This record gives sequence, C-alpha cells and structure tokens, in this order.
Amino acid sequence: MMENEMASVTFDVPVMYADHHVIEVRRILLAVPGVEEVNASSAFHVVQIEYDPDKTSEDILKQILDENSYLGDLQVPMESGKPAAGPDGDTYFRHTAAYKSAGTVVSFGQEATTSGKPLWPCPGMGAPKIMDEEGEPDHG
Repeated sequence: MMENEMASVTFDVPVMYADHHVIEVRRILLAVPGVEEVNASSAFHVVQIEYDPDKTSEDILKQILDENSYLGDLQVPMESGKPAAGPDGDTYFRHTAAYKSAGTVVSFGQEATTSGKPLWPCPGMGAPKIMDEEGEPDHG
C-alpha cells in the first residue's frame, strides 16, 4: 500500500513577532486534521506547514491563519505629535493608551481612557480581565 505524499507550504506571517505567537500558531495549525508538522519562526516571521493534501489544503491553512490575524501587516499605533491637555490643565506632548488593568494611570500623570483593547495589536491576546485581590474574576 502506497503512503500519501505530504505537501508543504510556507506563509509569511509578519504579525508573528514573539515566542507566544509561535506557540499559538503551532497550536491552531496542529489542531487541523492532516497537518503533520509546523515549523514557525518569530525571528523570520515565517511558518512552514507539512500536511496531507487529502485532508486539508493550502487555502484552508491560509484561511485559518487569516482568521486568527496572523496574515497582513502589523498595525502599530503612531503618535500624533499634537499636544494633549491633562485633567490638571497641563500640556503633555504624548498621546498614548494604557491597558484596562492600569486604569487611568500613565507614568507621566496623564489621564488616559481605556478602550478595552491591548496597547499593541497582539493576535491571540484579548483585553485584560479585571481580577479582585485574590486573583478571581471581578463580576462586580
């Protein structure tokens, strides 16, 4: 009996820039039936996938990476360069945001509103959850 020939595909994944992305990309791809091996590099922003073409396809693998926001360009917020007035009337020259867990605290004392999203776009990481002092979710 002849064994199925494996196929290989390589994708550029510019948003995979850290080790936790490599772990997540490997996790989501290895869960796909037919995927046999995943080699991912955050240093080179590439993922190579060995798969059984009878069980999955290049299009499906690309769709899975795209649905998880690993394809496309890394969106990095830019500073506007315009001064901002703080709650005390002082002028600050940096527009920034803080994680929800930091509340309105910014190191230079500016009041910053939170949008419920992380400061940097990071696939696989959602908005932080508010916890009470014991580390339990705060429902309240």
